[in-house]
Amino acid sequence: MRQEKKPGRAFASDNWAGVHPEVLAAMAAANVGHVPSYGDDPYTREAEERIRGALGEDAEVFLVFSGTAANVLCLHGMVRSHQAVICAETAHVYTSECAAAEKHIGCKLLTVPSPNGKITVAGIREHLHDIGNEHHVQPRAISITQATEYGTVYTPQEIRAIADFAHTHSLLLHMDGARIFNAAAFLDVPLRAITSGAGVDALSFGGTKNGLVAGEAVVFFKQVLADDFEFKRMQGMQLSSKMRFIAAQFNALLTNDLWKRSAAHANRMAQLLARELSEINGITLTQEVQANEVFATIPEKVIPKLQESWPFHVWNEKTSEARLITSFDTTEEDIADFVELTREKMGAREKQWT
Repeated sequence: MRQEKKPGRAFASDNWAGVHPEVLAAMAAANVGHVPSYGDDPYTREAEERIRGALGEDAEVFLVFSGTAANVLCLHGMVRSHQAVICAETAHVYTSECAAAEKHIGCKLLTVPSPNGKITVAGIREHLHDIGNEHHVQPRAISITQATEYGTVYTPQEIRAIADFAHTHSLLLHMDGARIFNAAAFLDVPLRAITSGAGVDALSFGGTKNGLVAGEAVVFFKQVLADDFEFKRMQGMQLSSKMRFIAAQFNALLTNDLWKRSAAHANRMAQLLARELSEINGITLTQEVQANEVFATIPEKVIPKLQESWPFHVWNEKTSEARLITSFDTTEEDIADFVELTREKMGAREKQWT
């Protein structure tokens, strides 16, 4: 007999998950006494050093508390209003940030087809025309997402190929790293191998989706991009007065491989969910499962019945493609409960493999 669902569990987003206990403990430990405000405190200095240690010793690090702000402010340090950012047609900065980049920077976003979430040099090249023509917006930066919005992952070699192409054509490479920990865990590589070591110029370093309350950072590997950035952060309303609590979260995340433990667990749960769903007649996986996202077509009439107990998003209503995301706290019991409910609502049998 299937057990009733635990209160508050979902596959809607890793943003729906709570905060990792080790992160909460670090915040509580930082909640002692008085320290200087606006980042002039030992917790922030430690976080900046830990981030440099993970990403590159010469990195310039600025803590913020919103993922959208991290993307927009990072790009603001790279492009001007008459310039453009080339990105995937599925990029979060293009589809889901309410034109924040266009509003606050005044730049244009030029999209590249990305059926699996990733873009290639060939697609980027299509936008490199009318260079120097004052009637046309001028490409200046390329933005890639790691892991992508489809849960797929760029290898270090793929990133390097885009970075080399960018730099050859006087372009800069930005990475939206909202799920960078899941990507690194899947690849089993150090964080710097897919950032500074692969030619990335600037990074939106996201921790919120991996168990933080609200912890993000803007990281520049090309130092000139950091010039005056402290003023851009302040104007962008992302200079936290009690920054020690953002810093304490990163200190926990970058201690004892917490980032890797959490991300690897979420990835494993996604693999388990994908395997179980793939065995149900009527459900088809639409993307390779690499990070912590599962994309699958589910019969339209079944989706609302499942969402009553397990919230998740419909990615494409026309094709009835659903997106299910696992988190650091997803359990095997969660997977079993959802899969059993799915079988029940579909009246499904396992696929017969020959």
